Amino acid sequence: MKTTLASSPPKRPIEWRKAFSAMRRLIKNPDATDEVFTIIEALSGNSLQKGFSRFVTTDLGREILVDRRSLLETLLNREYLATLPQHSLAAHYLNFVTKENIRAEGLVAPSEGMRAMKNLDADTLLFANRQRDMHDLWHTLTHYGRDELGEVCLLAFTCAQSPNRGLAFIALVGIFQLSKRYGRGVYGAAYRAYQDGKKAAWLPAQDWESLLTQPIGAVRAQLNIHPPQRYQDLQRLDLLAST
Repeated sequence: MKTTLASSPPKRPIEWRKAFSAMRRLIKNPDATDEVFTIIEALSGNSLQKGFSRFVTTDLGREILVDRRSLLETLLNREYLATLPQHSLAAHYLNFVTKENIRAEGLVAPSEGMRAMKNLDADTLLFANRQRDMHDLWHTLTHYGRDELGEVCLLAFTCAQSPNRGLAFIALVGIFQLSKRYGRGVYGAAYRAYQDGKKAAWLPAQDWESLLTQPIGAVRAQLNIHPPQRYQDLQRLDLLAST
């Protein structure tokens, strides 16, 4: 299959008013995942198309498109994941989603509500869905938890991997809000997350189906992912302050 790219995709408008309205709702209800996707849609511009253009320059990216791979199908197959070795990425991923009581398809419905997703060609949609479905794998690999600080740091990491105005806006507002709780340390933790994202391998073009079978330590070394010391230090300090 030959993948063709538009030489100059139409520039999508930036809708700040829509983004600010969604942000106000998100601040009131941090669990409102649909508002996150509203902000991303309002501000992302052509970020997805730029990521896809990079994806199809890789041999693996083209292979994934030819094979029509669905990462979601693999992650939903918990019986298969449970057969993989004890210290594999799959085992750690299963432990993470079980502990957090979440499922791989949790982001599907909110993302499908985005107007932009409905207008994508099949290849770009496959890439967009694959990026979406990696989210909890990134949590597992980076050590960033699903607490508010962990989510903000993972957003900063993600912005370094795949620049996106919407993600950056959510991260910056989150950093400001969390500084009321954590002080200036949150700025250092988020900046370190961004720097770590810059230094890591480009995760959207990784063979996750294969990486799931490998020891998590080896995967982290291969992708140049290191423990987030500043985030973990803030967590410990916050725990001590609350006891």
